[in-house]
Amino acid sequence: QVFPSQDPLDRADFNAVEYINALFPTEQSLANIDEVVNKIRLKIRRLDDNIRTVVRGQTNVGQDGRQALEEAQKAIQQLFGKIKDIKDKAEKSEQMVKEITRDIKQLDHAKRHLTTSITTLNHLHMLAGGVDSLEAMTRRRQYGEVANLLQGVVNVLEHFTKYMGIPQIRQLSERVKAAQNELGQQILADFEEAFPSQGTKRTGGPSNVLRDACLVANVLDPRIKQEIIKKFIKQHLSEYLVLFQENQDVAWLDKIDRRYAWIKRQLVDYEEKYGRMFPTEWCMTERIAVEFCHVTRAELSKIMRTRAKEIEVKLLLFAIQRTTNFEGLLAKRFSGCTLADGTVKKPEVPPPSTNPFLEDETGAETDEIVIEKSDTDKPKKPKVPDNPFHGIVSKCFEPHLYVYIESQDKNLGELIDRFVADFKAQGPPKPNVDEGGAVLPSCADLFVYYKKCMVQCSQLSTGEPMIALTTIFQKYLREYAWKILSGNLPKTTSSSGGLTITSLLKEKEGSEVAKFTLEELCLICSILSTAEYCLATTQQLEEKLKEKVDASLMERINLTGEMDTFSIVISNSIQLLVQDLDAACDPALTAMSKMQWQNVEHVGDQSPYVTSVILHIKQNVPIIRDNLASTRKYFTQFCIKFANSFIPKFINHLFKCKPISMVGAEQLLLDTHSLKMVLLDLPSIGSQVVRKAPASYTKIVVKGMTRAEMILKVVMAPHEPPVVFVDNYIKLLADCSTDTFQKILDMKGLKRSEQSSMLDLFRLRLPAPPPGGDSAGSLSLSAPTPEQESSRIRKLEKLIKKRL
Repeated sequence: QVFPSQDPLDRADFNAVEYINALFPTEQSLANIDEVVNKIRLKIRRLDDNIRTVVRGQTNVGQDGRQALEEAQKAIQQLFGKIKDIKDKAEKSEQMVKEITRDIKQLDHAKRHLTTSITTLNHLHMLAGGVDSLEAMTRRRQYGEVANLLQGVVNVLEHFTKYMGIPQIRQLSERVKAAQNELGQQILADFEEAFPSQGTKRTGGPSNVLRDACLVANVLDPRIKQEIIKKFIKQHLSEYLVLFQENQDVAWLDKIDRRYAWIKRQLVDYEEKYGRMFPTEWCMTERIAVEFCHVTRAELSKIMRTRAKEIEVKLLLFAIQRTTNFEGLLAKRFSGCTLADGTVKKPEVPPPSTNPFLEDETGAETDEIVIEKSDTDKPKKPKVPDNPFHGIVSKCFEPHLYVYIESQDKNLGELIDRFVADFKAQGPPKPNVDEGGAVLPSCADLFVYYKKCMVQCSQLSTGEPMIALTTIFQKYLREYAWKILSGNLPKTTSSSGGLTITSLLKEKEGSEVAKFTLEELCLICSILSTAEYCLATTQQLEEKLKEKVDASLMERINLTGEMDTFSIVISNSIQLLVQDLDAACDPALTAMSKMQWQNVEHVGDQSPYVTSVILHIKQNVPIIRDNLASTRKYFTQFCIKFANSFIPKFINHLFKCKPISMVGAEQLLLDTHSLKMVLLDLPSIGSQVVRKAPASYTKIVVKGMTRAEMILKVVMAPHEPPVVFVDNYIKLLADCSTDTFQKILDMKGLKRSEQSSMLDLFRLRLPAPPPGGDSAGSLSLSAPTPEQESSRIRKLEKLIKKRL
């Protein structure tokens, strides 16, 4: 099929019989058979005519195609001939242009060569004359003219680099080098004569000759300039080395101010006498100051090594303070450009701060709270990024900062001892419900002192001393946690190795137990709040220490152990609160288990033991909640831990209530529901502002108390027929433990023989765990098939007969 067609005759699955049946569906339609035959014949004739026309039309196509191909070949040949003619003409035109411009090109080359020759001859003339003048002026020490002439000669000589193969040019180049060497030696000799190395008196002085000589030295080899600078600075500082020798009294740290006063006078003297002699770009004043710093650092290091035992904290801090002040003065006076010079070793400057907040570090030292959010808005390295001279002298004190660290160790030890003494003298904080559990003031004092030490040490050094200080911080954070916080928690007589305080709870005649007083509860909450504050502040302290210390030492700062210590204090505090309330409820639960539940005749209001439990909860929980108002998450943890402790204990005492009558079970169910409602309302009990209990807490209470209700519902259910009772137990409790089932049977008061048969039936009725199941506790509670039911009954009958 070439073209789409709707004609049924063109279909691939054409069926002649179906087609004829479609034309003649009935016998009556056969009357038109002649008309249909004529139409088909007409259609056949039209198709034949079309076929003949198409066939005849194709006979001439081959001949027409061959003719068109021949015409195309002829056209291509003509086009090729024309292109060849154009190419020949283009080649002739190019040859003609070359002949026309040949003479012009020769003239251009000649002109360019002639210009180059004239320029080179002029340069040669200038070079020859310049060399002669240079040699003559050098002998006459006319340095002012030499400075300008030498630079010009050197520039001209660069043009003859490619002509050095010519003897005359090479000779001129050697004469220039010889003149430069002679000038260098001559200038050095002039400076040696003006500023002799021997002796402390400077016999010479500034002169125009030496000023011009410095200009010449700028053009000469850089080593000449460096030699001049080195000799001048050495001669200028020679007096300093004599005055402040190691054996002189003024050399010690207590008179370090005299060193800096001396260099200030010398710099003023230099500016007055020699300021105009050296070029401004030499920065001689700064170079003298920098070399003084290096010499001073070396001298101080040497004398401090010799007299290390005489270094005291106050003396060391005094020297460091004066030195950093001097470094700050240098930063204001000089740019620090010479620190990158090869002649002067660049001091180690810490990397620039990456902290986007820039606040003054000193103003915050008096803050009451040390490392709060505002502390994060301080520069990483105070004064360092803006002071290129930071550490240029003060680095020498770093090896001796252990004296400072030991002093801080001693001071912090005394501070902790004072905190302990103050706590004993003043006693625990007074309960104040309005303010909540107050943070102990001693922790704020501790962190204020920590911040002062950290800021001070970061100004002295950001290297190993900061790591040593961090170790001291860690030591006294732990001591504070154990001596001030854990050491002042109310003591309980606990079982060995655990936090349970059952031995603390002494039942007395009136069902009274040893409970924490209001002051003790407030103290526990205050210690918890303090530990929470210390935990958060220690984390911020770690971040600040990492900001202050050198990047290479950052990994060595880790206060995780100390944060864990405060977490333990928090956990212990919560556990004490839970144990106290839990123990207060114990007598009521004991009373519940001792009641004669089989003798209860009617269901009334909630039992007295429920009232007692609710009373203890209403006494303790509002106090704890108000004192933990600032740390709501830990109050929530208290509620969760209490629920996790009280509910299993309640269920265990529930199992001790045996035997139980139907009415007694109903009364217990009512009591259980009352306790459930109270526990659900525990977080906001006694509060004017009712808050919805956290979902995590509500889930624990609902799950635990619902299990207690299910136990009582199973106890209330009749034990006949046994199969129904067992299935009801499995459905309600979903507990596979035979111990739990045994306790249920004891609560119902069944005889041992009945219990035995019930246990055997229970074991048979236990659903088999699904193969490859995720959890052993997931039970299949689907009803057994009739065949399984009959087989189990038969087994049960056999067991009963054997026992009988």
